[in-house]
Amino acid sequence: MQGRILFVTGAAVGYVLGARAGRRRYDQIKSAADRVWNDRNVQKSVNDVVGTVQGFVKDKAPEVQDAVVGQAKKVVSKVKKSDGDEPSPSI
Repeated sequence: MQGRILFVTGAAVGYVLGARAGRRRYDQIKSAADRVWNDRNVQKSVNDVVGTVQGFVKDKAPEVQDAVVGQAKKVVSKVKKSDGDEPSPSI
């Protein structure tokens, strides 16, 4: 119960402080965030990370596909065995 009271109190204080700051402060914060995000060095880092992740995904995609297919085959085999059917050799 005490945790709920603290949460509600914190939410109320945050709301009041946010309302007092108003739209002008929001615009200032958003403008500063936009300047940081659009900075050349930040965008270079973002692009480097995106390239690294894309390369990793391309390298690992066949392994992930094989693992998923292998596990799916196991599940299908178990389901068929539990139904009393023989597992299909074509799967």
